[in-house]
Amino acid sequence: MRIIGVDPALQITGYGIIDFTVSESVHIASGTVHTRACQSLEERLDTIYTGITAILRQHRPDVMVLEKIFVHHAHTTTAFRLGQARGIIVLSAAHLAIPVVEYAATQVKKSVVGNGHATKQQVQRMVTSQLHMRVTPKYFDVTDALALAMAYRDHNRNQDLAQILALHTQ
Repeated sequence: MRIIGVDPALQITGYGIIDFTVSESVHIASGTVHTRACQSLEERLDTIYTGITAILRQHRPDVMVLEKIFVHHAHTTTAFRLGQARGIIVLSAAHLAIPVVEYAATQVKKSVVGNGHATKQQVQRMVTSQLHMRVTPKYFDVTDALALAMAYRDHNRNQDLAQILALHTQ
């Protein structure tokens, strides 16, 4: 099964793709889609949509995993902008008939690190180690995206892979 985790943001959207079977997980690709602050909101959203759509078309994942939005009362404007970027990413998946699953950040950290309140550095170390990556990604957005994919893997590890694939292709 091929899983893409996406860490949406208006400036740097991270993505990470893994293949997993009952016996192993393999890092396929990861990276970022960047926008510039000097671009209009419309241009930034178009850049994210175009970039994620190209990645989805190239790698053809079976499922996309996103982090559930957490809104802090002091950062509502940031949450609205994040919601717009996230909506564009979900739209891209919908246009390509890729199901979308969401996990809370604490659930992802608990799955990958064993601690729901792990730091970004701890998540980065575990992702890099578990996927046998020779180079540590430059951005936490990338390791967060890979952690999302790994959380989906862990959540579904005990299910029959054929059953999972059948469920997501209906």
